[in-house]
Amino acid sequence: MKKLICALLALAMSLAAAALAEAGESTLVYASGDYTRINPAMDEHGEINILLFNGLTAHDGENRVVPGLAKSWDYDEATHTYTFHMEEGAKWHDGAPVTAEDVKFTIEAIMDPENGSENAPNYEDVEEITVIDEHTISFRLTAPNVAFLDYMTMAVLPKHLLEGEDMQESAFFRNPVGTGPYRLESWDEGQAIVLVRNEDYFKEPANIERIVFKIVPDDNAQAMQMKSGELDMALLTPRDAENFEGEDGFNVYRMKTSDYRGILFNFNNPYWTENRDLIPAICCAIDRQPIVDAVILGHGIPAYGPLQRNVYDNPDVDHYDYDPARAKSILESAGCEMGKNGFYARDGEEIGFVLSVGAGDQVRLDIAQAAAQQLREAGVNVTVEVPERVDWANQMAYLIGWGSPFDADDHTYKVFGTGKGANYSGYSNADVDRYLVEARETDDPEARAAAYDKFQEALAADPAYAFICYVDADYVATSRLHGVNPDTIMGHHGVGIFWNVTEWTLDAPE
Repeated sequence: MKKLICALLALAMSLAAAALAEAGESTLVYASGDYTRINPAMDEHGEINILLFNGLTAHDGENRVVPGLAKSWDYDEATHTYTFHMEEGAKWHDGAPVTAEDVKFTIEAIMDPENGSENAPNYEDVEEITVIDEHTISFRLTAPNVAFLDYMTMAVLPKHLLEGEDMQESAFFRNPVGTGPYRLESWDEGQAIVLVRNEDYFKEPANIERIVFKIVPDDNAQAMQMKSGELDMALLTPRDAENFEGEDGFNVYRMKTSDYRGILFNFNNPYWTENRDLIPAICCAIDRQPIVDAVILGHGIPAYGPLQRNVYDNPDVDHYDYDPARAKSILESAGCEMGKNGFYARDGEEIGFVLSVGAGDQVRLDIAQAAAQQLREAGVNVTVEVPERVDWANQMAYLIGWGSPFDADDHTYKVFGTGKGANYSGYSNADVDRYLVEARETDDPEARAAAYDKFQEALAADPAYAFICYVDADYVATSRLHGVNPDTIMGHHGVGIFWNVTEWTLDAPE
């Protein structure tokens, strides 16, 4: 019965899209994972955010900072102060004017530790926020931070609708009101989020009238619905995407990303207090290229660090290339002895751990299982589990997916810095902390490069993760869709495809 209901809902959605097309309205149906809320201030990732909201700044197709709600800005080097001059005609979707007070409210809400935002570290160096007038606002920092303009791409939220609300639980985040090129029309939980073009957008309005985020969490279902024409665009697995290569009516966009996969070690778990010195052995017992070839079909590259797709990458750090002899030497030098069962033990305790994988991601599960098999062959007893819910506090390890295509600070300071908002591993290293602060607090490119080199060397010497691979984003779209930029480097989960959505066009079905 449940399958029948889902099928009828899918049919109804297809008929509705067809009716809109006959009425002369263009509707793009995009395959999406499910959303429990749309809350850009608290949550770092969300493909839908850029359609509904704007920041003071934005990113272009080369991930450079460009104007958003701010048409221009000034920087005072003496006081480390950014002053933003905002667009005067921008309105919220409910018609209220957008003001500097909204910006101040948003950033202060993120900075408030009571709200628990994982984005809070981005604004740690904000010392003072001053509303100069209705459309002018300044931020005085404690030190230079060239990443600050990247962080001002943060979606601005409406003070008049959120003041006094719980920033984690407010009903607003199920019915968001933004400034973006699209506004929320309807949200059928677990089925679809329908967006309609914002006719009062302060920039050039979008060409496509509606975008439907159709909730299709299953990878195989996405591929089948692309084939059947129920979807117009989807981010598919490499295996599914290859089935569309050369097919009439489809375009395949194989896009580079900053999105890596690796094993996150949970240093809050006492196992790693006792066995942290064995992590380098784990790192060099993983044969990455066969995983890239077999699991993601060559749609990616082996990984050795968090900045490989960044201008500050240091390729000379220890890559922990596959080296079983080195892994054996590290383990045995640390007092581990091979047991009769084929696994090492130290002080009577078997060496091994449980690697957790989030539900619903077959590629990530396949990567985890392949790495676990290689580690078992090296004498480390690793098993894989898919828990109902990720237990960040107590799990032993997790197959992490992470990365950012923007300024290097965006994916280092809050991820590897001690106690920072996105440091889910509980990792702490004084050298790493020092070099990240040095890199953040200078605007001299050479000094930043030197600091990031040292950061990557310190991280490699004391690994937080066992990096495995970077995964390309394989988007498949109907050939009726035009305007997608295949050269933009995507972020985590392939996020970023909609950066120029207002320029997209969609031909009518034949």
